[in-house]
Amino acid sequence: MNFFSVRRMLAAAATLSLAVSAQATDISGAGATFPYPVYSKWADAYKTQTGVGLNYQSIGSGGGIKQIKAKTVTFGASDAPLKGDELTKDGLVQFPMVMGGIVPVVNLEGIKPGDLVIDGPTLAKIYLGEIKKWNDPAIAKLNAGAKLPDQAIVIVHRSDGSGTTFNFTYYLSEVNADWKSKVGTNTAVEWPAGIGAKGNEGVANNVANTKGSIGYVEYAYALQNKLTFTKMVNKDGKTVAPTSTAFQAAAANAKWDSEPGYGVILANQPGAESWPMTAATWILMYKKPQDTAAAAAALKFFAWSYEQGSKMAEELDYIPMPESVVKLIEKTWSAEIKS
Repeated sequence: MNFFSVRRMLAAAATLSLAVSAQATDISGAGATFPYPVYSKWADAYKTQTGVGLNYQSIGSGGGIKQIKAKTVTFGASDAPLKGDELTKDGLVQFPMVMGGIVPVVNLEGIKPGDLVIDGPTLAKIYLGEIKKWNDPAIAKLNAGAKLPDQAIVIVHRSDGSGTTFNFTYYLSEVNADWKSKVGTNTAVEWPAGIGAKGNEGVANNVANTKGSIGYVEYAYALQNKLTFTKMVNKDGKTVAPTSTAFQAAAANAKWDSEPGYGVILANQPGAESWPMTAATWILMYKKPQDTAAAAAALKFFAWSYEQGSKMAEELDYIPMPESVVKLIEKTWSAEIKS
């Protein structure tokens, strides 16, 4: 299958206006909840322009990987990149779509978004069940002058196979040796403590409705649900807020072509402005798709999203992929996805 460049595809699509073919088929995909807000926004705009819809099931990265391997969708989506040998074994192509930040969120009376500061080692100890109350000295030390309640911490974590969990546990493993040895990094882990919830949506809802709770979600979910996010201390020892600038700083030095399938992990990057839990999300497609027309339609949507979706992504505090990386991805499409 030969694909036009991004700009040529967009020019061709523009001539169609809204009078698209009656045979146009909606694009099917499933997976990560992390990028769902921006995929949904892109899908609405794309359907308005082209008449082609996106049927995307926000079921978690583990579910997306299972569905693409079962060939029930045209593309899978995962926040945990597959390694090169797995991509080769299953005949899959992987490329990053967008980046964002994972943030700790809390439900504490009198604490507003950005009031509370937390660092990686303390966050790990909370999720290990070692720090049990909000007025623990480790938290108090990071928040001099704050009125921290003598209240039990209710831990909320993902219950499903999750790329957000992969990035969260990767970060905790980087900053806490006990976490690395006792729990480790994966899309699903044996949690030492806490209650589980499905998807970023489930964690957000649980934290919103549970006094004294803490969870981790993609930043767009924190904003949409008006959750109280914390600031964090990064690898350089600087206290930073979750902002587009901080996410961009973490991603600035990423060498995307250094890993098979562009599988670069952005957690715990150096830099005074870097947000410590920044992450990318990836698309998975077959090199030899069963339905070449559906694969072509999906790639047109992705090309449009790279070209015209940047502003929409930024409005939700996601970080678009750099143009230089998009050019590499286009070459991957042309070289690896065949009919």
